[in-house]
Amino acid sequence: MSFARFRILSFDVMGTLINYEAGILDYVRRVSGAAAASLSDKGILEACARADERQREITPGVPFTKMLGPIYGLMAAELRLPNNSGEAARFRESVERWPAFPDSVAALKRLRARYRLVALTNADKWALAQMTQTLGEPFHDTVTAEDVGVNKPDPQMFAYCRGRQSVHGYGLADFLHVAQSQYDDIGVAKRLGFTTCWIERRRGQEGFGATPVPDKVTEPDYHFTTLAELADAVEAEA
Repeated sequence: MSFARFRILSFDVMGTLINYEAGILDYVRRVSGAAAASLSDKGILEACARADERQREITPGVPFTKMLGPIYGLMAAELRLPNNSGEAARFRESVERWPAFPDSVAALKRLRARYRLVALTNADKWALAQMTQTLGEPFHDTVTAEDVGVNKPDPQMFAYCRGRQSVHGYGLADFLHVAQSQYDDIGVAKRLGFTTCWIERRRGQEGFGATPVPDKVTEPDYHFTTLAELADAVEAEA
């Protein structure tokens, strides 16, 4: 399958371009005080995943980044972290400090030279604005959970994105969906007929980190461990 067939790349942002797990760990360790010594990175991230999954059941139409306050509350109860409205609010505000993966900015610039880039994210508009600035403003267009009223893996997110891009002349065959999350992205995108590229940022690490566990691991059409590897493959073919 040739990369030349694609005209548009849709991107998951958190976990694929932005290292939100590093941001979560940094915040929890800064506020947890003496409790930090007994907390492993794996334990913190898996507690976040459980809290995320539970909060989605309670507030299914709220963007992930707007759920960060109550997610922190659920994590705090499980991990015995300091827990008041201030810590919960600051957990959401910490999005401003979430770092990009080291290769994200440069690889996005390289890919933007060849494709239309669209963010397809469970963030709200405020949070995406912070992350987009961190990434160097790479996107031609954005679709957020706040726009659609649901979070991925709800198929409506992908349908909304397709419809929004169709007015610019793009069809399903033009898309390559690029993402880390098997739960939120790769599985559902493949079922919906998208060509998929799994950026397996967590290769070599146990478990699924801060994202809920998928029912199964879906075989993607393309599989890399970094975004730079995707950009390299595109340029090598060209």
